[in-house]
Amino acid sequence: MNVKNHLLMLLTAGVMFTAPAISGIAGQAQAAEPVAAKQKKSLKVPAMRDRVYSQLARAQKLADEGDSAAGFAVLDKVKGRLDSLNSYEKAMLFNFYGFMFYAGDDIPSAVASFEQVVKEQQIPESLLLSTSYSLAQLHMQQDNYVGALAWLEKWQSANSKPLTANQQILLAQVHFQLKQYQHAVGYIEQALAGAHSVGDIPKENWLVLQRAAYYELGQSDKVTLVMEALVRYYDKGEYWLQLGGMYGETGQEKKQLAVMEAAWQAGYVAKSSDIISLAQLYLYHGVPYKAAKLLDEAIEKGEVTAQTQYLDLLAQAYVQAKEDKKAIPVLQKAAEIADNGKFDEKLAQTYLNLELWSQAITSAEKALERGQLNQETNMYLVLGMAQFNLQNYDQAIVALQSAQDVAEKSGQSQKMAKQWLAYVKREKGQQMKLAKL
Repeated sequence: MNVKNHLLMLLTAGVMFTAPAISGIAGQAQAAEPVAAKQKKSLKVPAMRDRVYSQLARAQKLADEGDSAAGFAVLDKVKGRLDSLNSYEKAMLFNFYGFMFYAGDDIPSAVASFEQVVKEQQIPESLLLSTSYSLAQLHMQQDNYVGALAWLEKWQSANSKPLTANQQILLAQVHFQLKQYQHAVGYIEQALAGAHSVGDIPKENWLVLQRAAYYELGQSDKVTLVMEALVRYYDKGEYWLQLGGMYGETGQEKKQLAVMEAAWQAGYVAKSSDIISLAQLYLYHGVPYKAAKLLDEAIEKGEVTAQTQYLDLLAQAYVQAKEDKKAIPVLQKAAEIADNGKFDEKLAQTYLNLELWSQAITSAEKALERGQLNQETNMYLVLGMAQFNLQNYDQAIVALQSAQDVAEKSGQSQKMAKQWLAYVKREKGQQMKLAKL
């Protein structure tokens, strides 16, 4: 907000001190009293005298030319005769001080000057209103929301006109910062209703503020509705992703997947965390091949780092998609960088599923050697099954006996180990009988 723009605003509001560049202003300087009288008949506003006006106009001209020091010097000279000024002249002197300070980024001094303006009793109502509103805005700039609300309340008490949408949003912002979220929501809803009534699209920052207020109130369903509006009116990737998150939070998983997939197709799913979330959604909804394809391409492009946890997720997706062969190289890579035998354990199981008995034995032994397994019993079972299928009955019996012992020590079920052990012993006996025959 520069000096010229503010003074032009004061002119349109009925305050009779403006930039000299505006034609006909000198003749209007004496008209302040009748204008104010129309606004508030009970208030008599004194006129601004020519000698005071000419000094203020000179200070303004110097400020417009970039010589603010000279402009302040002129104002200081007028201030030196403060006792001889009437209320309106004093108010306009401090008003101009305020905007000179504001232009120089001296906000505390600007606030102090504007407060001097409203202390004067005989000033136009329009000046009182505009200055009170400006003080509220300045307090907001300084993060003094209590002060901002106090000035807004003073402004409202003197304002007879309906609130504009921007004024409603300013009140909403102040209440939000003061954690008065329900009050904030009320003002935002008024602004939105006004926009809808005339067919206007609600401004983006209004909806963002409404979303934040509903979130603080813990009203997830309403946050979701606001996110739908943001996606509808302002097609941004961040809003699509946030809408997907809200669908997940409110238990609308099918909508969540649909929105996330649409976001991916639009190129909005680019961050590693978002790619992982979409892959997990695919797995949750029973479409593991899409999850595997998404992850595989992302890892190949470097969009997702080839960490063990993500390689594990990729391998899991391939296995669920009945693509065990594609899971093998992924698990091998994970096993190379892991510091335990957990991926060797998964490799052994996958090799067993593919009936690659020798590879299953090698991976199971490596898994047992490296340790920290999810199910040590299972590795002995894999060894027993693979050795059995290679007709190495004695090695199979040793492995299955170990599986039974480990299960017993860890308190796990021994049922499968016992069944396989009995089965292998019978088969060994049958083979021995056949050999004798």
